[in-house]
Amino acid sequence: MQKQIIIHVDMDAFYAAVEVRDDPSLRGKPLIIGSLPTERGVVATCSYEARKFGVHSAQNIKEAYRLCPHGVYMHPNFDKYRQVSAQIHEIWNDYAVRMESIALDEAYLDVTYSAGSFERACEMAREIKSRVLNETGLTCSVGVAYSKTAAKTASEEKKPDGYFEIPTAEAFVDLIIDRPVRALYTVGAKTAEKLNKIGIYSVRDIRDRRDEVIERFGKHGRLITELAFGIDERKVIAYKPEDAKSLSREVTFQEDVDNFGLLRDVLVLLALSVEDRAKRHGLHGKGITLKLTYFDMQSITRSRVVSSADHAGTIYEETVRLLEQVDKRPVRLVGAGIYNMSGEEGRQLTIDDYIDENGSEKQQLIERRLDELQQRYGLDFAGHMDEILHGGVMHKTIEYMRKHYKE
Repeated sequence: MQKQIIIHVDMDAFYAAVEVRDDPSLRGKPLIIGSLPTERGVVATCSYEARKFGVHSAQNIKEAYRLCPHGVYMHPNFDKYRQVSAQIHEIWNDYAVRMESIALDEAYLDVTYSAGSFERACEMAREIKSRVLNETGLTCSVGVAYSKTAAKTASEEKKPDGYFEIPTAEAFVDLIIDRPVRALYTVGAKTAEKLNKIGIYSVRDIRDRRDEVIERFGKHGRLITELAFGIDERKVIAYKPEDAKSLSREVTFQEDVDNFGLLRDVLVLLALSVEDRAKRHGLHGKGITLKLTYFDMQSITRSRVVSSADHAGTIYEETVRLLEQVDKRPVRLVGAGIYNMSGEEGRQLTIDDYIDENGSEKQQLIERRLDELQQRYGLDFAGHMDEILHGGVMHKTIEYMRKHYKE
């Protein structure tokens, strides 16, 4: 049986790189993509110039601004990033027997049989780098290795615009043996802290105290020790949407909302967004969830089992019922979702389905609510629903609703 050969590709500061490509005046500047400093939210990604100041993804935007007040801050343009992502995924797919997409900008490629040899896989990896640059104007970092863990480690080794090879388990161990335990896949901050408390700081320490790690951490400990010895037999698995257990959409308000009438209006759009995402992948749910985060950061989730969670009308109706049962306190975040999901072939709905005059009772409910929203806010919700359902426009629309809400 032929040994695995895996390529891991990771775009360099993807969102920021796309913006710099499209606006060269941003080149060389600390660029922060995410919320604006005057808003609530986090950093989605940032340029390498911004990282020099300690800015990083998932960081609170206020902290990012404290570290880098002279940076350029801008909202993400997810429509544009998805388009570029589709382009780079087409390139990657030319080389892989199976491709496991981790995000818009990252994937594992199984090239075991398409390459046939490690040497040819390395040639393919260099071709991928060249094609991505020539066809999109963006750089990526690529790792070629015998396992998924080693391939990801390799792609991170020479970032940005990097290339690295780890052909064997022995080469992997030689590379990381004296690095901190967090160099290993699945060892996060909490696990690292627990290991450090018992005097285990490096990968070498894990190897030397293998039995103790397994005894203390159980199945996770066994995985960690196997990785410390370079053992990782996980396969590249092409992502299937039907494998998802739940699907949701949520929004964080720039100011706390204490008017639950506005929340009910927002749930109309969130329900439509959840339905749109599910239908695009032929997914069906049997349960509906409402999520709230209050002004004091307390989060609650309420759920209800239903016969079918396929339609936005059902999602909206049930989340409103759940909303009526919670404490009426100022809200920072609201979300709607479906769970107990299964995959099934189905027709993708269009915006016409939402406003079909001859539609079902649920469709008519959504139609009425969209008409009410249009009258209340003066916006053509139905006519522009395709635009509103996309991330950035959805957020801007809801912020407009918050500022202009009237009973």
